[in-house]
Amino acid sequence: MTTAIAPKEDRRSVGIAILLFSQIFFTTLDTSAKYLSEFGLPTSEIVFVRYGVHVAMVMAVFLPQIGLGLFRTRNWKLELARGLCLLGITLGNFLSMKFLPLAVTGALMFTMPIMVVALSVPLLKEKVGLKQWVAVGVGFIGILIIIRPGTDAFHPASLLCIGGAFAAALYTIITRKLAGVDSAATQQVYSGLIALVAVTPFAFNGWVWPSTGPSWFAFLVIGVVGMLAHQMNSIALRFAPPSVLAPFSYTELLLLALASWLIFRQPPDLLFYVGAPLIVGSGLFIWLGERQSAPRVAAVTPVED
Repeated sequence: MTTAIAPKEDRRSVGIAILLFSQIFFTTLDTSAKYLSEFGLPTSEIVFVRYGVHVAMVMAVFLPQIGLGLFRTRNWKLELARGLCLLGITLGNFLSMKFLPLAVTGALMFTMPIMVVALSVPLLKEKVGLKQWVAVGVGFIGILIIIRPGTDAFHPASLLCIGGAFAAALYTIITRKLAGVDSAATQQVYSGLIALVAVTPFAFNGWVWPSTGPSWFAFLVIGVVGMLAHQMNSIALRFAPPSVLAPFSYTELLLLALASWLIFRQPPDLLFYVGAPLIVGSGLFIWLGERQSAPRVAAVTPVED
């Protein structure tokens, strides 16, 4: 049996809705990772568990339905690159969480949408209008207000976050290029396996088992929410291009700030409430503009090698 590969469609409102829902799972993923890190688990172990559960879930759900077709890809080079990018995102984000508050790592990772818009022009041949650039620029100003260059937010670990953001931008672009080429299930199995194989040699150096209820919950849930979040992300990118979806991922920043406050007792300061509305407003502005200009008939977009 072969995987059913759904074509790209121009249904931007659907893609945006799916992406917004996925942010809940991404927030749970990051919160669990930081909790386990503060509990004392090595980063390599956290990454191993995150992808070990991810791969196990993909196999359990899709292998009985699809069989070996799950592993059939029409572009193994893109799948390899996507898996390595995902590992880069995870390492950059998880390592920086050891030193920075969750809201700060979230803010730094959200330089990614700006990178996506820029990369969409040369890599996807998409047209990005002036209004989009202005709106994304406003969102970037909001991020600067939150993290304030020259303060403790620019700990050296911040560079890891920025590197992870660049990997996230490339990951998003590659996911868009794979839409209509490989199914979301095939993309998930390759991204998880590549990251798992890469981290396994380092995972058992100083292994620490959880010993409390919350730590066991975070230990078990991290891979589940990671798989679900990326599955929804792949589906969203089938309905809308990354330059449209990217600003809406800013909503995760608000959820991360809430988790930082309630779980880690690190509430956002006053300027966060100045920057956050700018970030959200930029996403809403782009969405409204795209909704007005989107064609009424769904279109299938050709995919380049």
